[in-house]
Amino acid sequence: MNEAAPHLFRLLFGTVALLTFATLVARGLRARAGPGRSHTGIENLNARIDAWWGMAALLGLAFLAGKGGVILLFAFISFAALREFLTLTTKRAADHWALFAAFFLVLPVQFWLVWDEWYGFYSIFIPVYAVLLLPVVSVLGGDTRDAFIRIAETQWALMICVYCVSHVPALLTLRIEGFEGREVLLIAWLVIVVQMSDVLQYTCGKLVGKTRIAPRVSPSKTWEGMIGGIALATALGAALFWITPFSPVQAAGMALAITLMGFFGGLVLSAVKRDRGIKDWGHLIAGHGGFIDRMDSVVFAAPIFFHLTRYFWSTV
Repeated sequence: MNEAAPHLFRLLFGTVALLTFATLVARGLRARAGPGRSHTGIENLNARIDAWWGMAALLGLAFLAGKGGVILLFAFISFAALREFLTLTTKRAADHWALFAAFFLVLPVQFWLVWDEWYGFYSIFIPVYAVLLLPVVSVLGGDTRDAFIRIAETQWALMICVYCVSHVPALLTLRIEGFEGREVLLIAWLVIVVQMSDVLQYTCGKLVGKTRIAPRVSPSKTWEGMIGGIALATALGAALFWITPFSPVQAAGMALAITLMGFFGGLVLSAVKRDRGIKDWGHLIAGHGGFIDRMDSVVFAAPIFFHLTRYFWSTV
């Protein structure tokens, strides 16, 4: 990944500069509030920025460590997300071995297949083999109570938390003419565009949002926020075309596709959270909830981005 190093250092420098500015603003707002005075919004902002420092550091170290570091990082994220998801599902004693297999067989095999660049297998391993065989393991336990719900929830958890997440490091396996050795930049571009889309949608919604899209699912999401945030993130994706194999117009089109999928991902998983009566998927990331809370947009966008890039640009 030596070819990608100069671009990565520029991105890391820009990220550090942006986070430094955000930290100074957040700390200034806290100081302005005065000692001994607590403001929930300001404290939440500071907690989120502090968490972003940690997440940016982890991503930066993984990128610099190369293929192995990136795959290990997303395998860990996948494990944590799967744990968060399955903790909220309906399970019985008969599901013990199926859950064990999900965590300690299916997940590591999926990421090993990505490491081995075995596209023909990692693209079908979970949606075909795991989805069909894990229910057999549960059913052999002999407990039929809530069988349909238990099976479906485990299958959905594997698709969201393992299959979709694995498509982020799978971008390293693509072979694009003239872009050799810089595949890690595709991951950087995907994460930056999708995550900034979330931030910009939230900001636009707070500033001008009036018309709610699905108030019973996610009251904070508005048409104005969605359109404004996605438009700005699309422009950002086009501006960052220089770290991708895309032209500015192509980068804008890809950014539009992944930010739309990211929005839908957040909406779908918000509906799941409301069904379960929770605000966040977990509490491992201060100010951000759980890993799924941070990855909900990326998990829906990653497979679409991977397959569009593979179909139109990859030579393999």
